[in-house]
Amino acid sequence: MKTGIITTSTFLKHDTGSGHPERADRVSVIIDNLKKFEKKLIWKKSVNFDKKFLKITHNSKYVDLVENSFPKKGFAYLDGDTVVSPSSKEATFDAVGSIISAIDGVINKSFKNAFCAVRPPGHHAEKDKAMGFCIYNNVAVGAKYLINKYNYKKIAIFDFDVHHFNGTQDIFHDNEKVLGISTHQYPYYPGTGSDKEKGKFNNILNIPLPAGTNSREYLNALEFGLKKLKEFKPEFILISAGFDSHKDDPLAQFELNSIDFYEITRRILEIAKHNSNGKVVSILEGGYDLNALKESTEHHINALLEFN
Repeated sequence: MKTGIITTSTFLKHDTGSGHPERADRVSVIIDNLKKFEKKLIWKKSVNFDKKFLKITHNSKYVDLVENSFPKKGFAYLDGDTVVSPSSKEATFDAVGSIISAIDGVINKSFKNAFCAVRPPGHHAEKDKAMGFCIYNNVAVGAKYLINKYNYKKIAIFDFDVHHFNGTQDIFHDNEKVLGISTHQYPYYPGTGSDKEKGKFNNILNIPLPAGTNSREYLNALEFGLKKLKEFKPEFILISAGFDSHKDDPLAQFELNSIDFYEITRRILEIAKHNSNGKVVSILEGGYDLNALKESTEHHINALLEFN
């Protein structure tokens, strides 16, 4: 079986304005580079989905607020960093639809695992609040979809973005069916993510690391998260794949190299192979240096392909 790549052209329409770091060429550079793997990948588009999955993930009033926030012209701000423009609506819904398409594809055995190359990202979006470039929490909707559509009872979300997954933690704080694990720079944006934040059912594991964390230090710390993941025995693993912990990224201060994302992904997949029959879906979160993003996602995909 092959690896699925879920993407859509609507990411180009999400205009965040001149100079904004979360811009369309973040996804373009990934897609253009992955074309060299054409024969090993199955390319799929986002799917339309029932809006009820948004409303069981986010506050219903928040979902309605977002739908009415897209301007007819110019820009609107959902928070200081999160910008929307007239065509952002399509991209926002397609980002959510991508993880649903990926999950369906893995469960229906259209492909072994999948990576969603989409924007806007999602892991900072809380139940009732947009934050940090994120509008809807794509990975959280994916987990809710697995619970409600497929009746899964043990879902793990592993987030290796350099920023804490405050939105994902907020949504699943009191949900024993979901284990959330985050490695991140701390203290740093958004200010959450201490190791004392554990969730109602001890279902949140935060692994805060200092600025300047290098590859060896990161991979050693990663083992704490993998131990927890192994003990949980997930039926399905969702990865919030942020590549902004790369040493060249302008928005953070970790010192990881591109090849490290192969090793991070490989270690997660080893656990998936033994616990969830390899059922893994990954979705793009951060990553703001284009060359680093191109290289790092290639290594991430290489690991996904190896486990086919």
